[in-house]
Amino acid sequence: MTDEQLLQRITINPEVMMGKPVICDTRLTVDFILNLLAHGATEQEICEEYNSLTPEDIRACLLFANKTLENTEFMPLAAGVK
Repeated sequence: MTDEQLLQRITINPEVMMGKPVICDTRLTVDFILNLLAHGATEQEICEEYNSLTPEDIRACLLFANKTLENTEFMPLAAGVK
């Protein structure tokens, strides 16, 4: 699946979840899925919990985050990190 095909799975609509990026046809935000992954949930566990999701939806969230951050010049660091 191409980057473009994956990114088409993400939509932004000001009337859905206050304009946060969501997986198409759901109210599941990209940041919610990323948070689940960050806290150890597997792709399989997420898809089992949210039956309408596919592994491609999860990968679309990761790609969306990557594309969002790839041109970021400023990255705040936690206090004390050098």
